Amino acid sequence: MAYAYERPDVKALDELEQLARHMLDELAGWRRRCLKAEAELQELRSIGGGAGPDLVKARQRLAELEAENKALRQRVDTARDRVRGLMGRLSFLEQGSDAT
Repeated sequence: MAYAYERPDVKALDELEQLARHMLDELAGWRRRCLKAEAELQELRSIGGGAGPDLVKARQRLAELEAENKALRQRVDTARDRVRGLMGRLSFLEQGSDAT
């Protein structure tokens, strides 16, 4: 009589091994991407395309434009509220003139 005993942890170990292989593949992919990005950055820096004065000026200009945009949105919202108020008053006056 043969007894076929299968250890209960074999399946879990196989799944763990498969997961570890998958994680190593993912890690290798991320490493390749990082190395490629670092090489591209180094190339940009070698030709003078790093964080130079133009980039600093562009970022400052962007911050200024965003602040201006925020101020303009507030002004538009205020004007919109005033127009709604005037429309309400006009509607009230029109209703009063129709009643007489």
